[in-house]
Amino acid sequence: MSVLDADDVRRIALSFPGTVEKQRWGHPTFDVAGRMFVTVPDDQTSFAVRCPRLERDELIAAEPEKFWVPKHEAGSNWVRARLAALEDADELYDILLDSWQQVAPPGSADVSG
Repeated sequence: MSVLDADDVRRIALSFPGTVEKQRWGHPTFDVAGRMFVTVPDDQTSFAVRCPRLERDELIAAEPEKFWVPKHEAGSNWVRARLAALEDADELYDILLDSWQQVAPPGSADVSG
């Protein structure tokens, strides 16, 4: 199996209704209804998604090799995930979909994969 990369993040993110890609801070971000739900930071080996803080702490505790939060993002509702640590594209899809659903307008969250 090949390792997932930033192109996989882009392809899946753009498959969700209403998603647009924007450049912020010199790297790609993806929005729905004007709200960002995923970004691919500089080295493109990871991505950041929205995640309620309580869930984020549980994710990091359960799978620290996969999820983490940089110090400068500790106060946010975001978590980073290492692309190489993901099982497959289905797991990437599920993570991105969860983040998208947190900001998508009501009624648009009926996405079936």
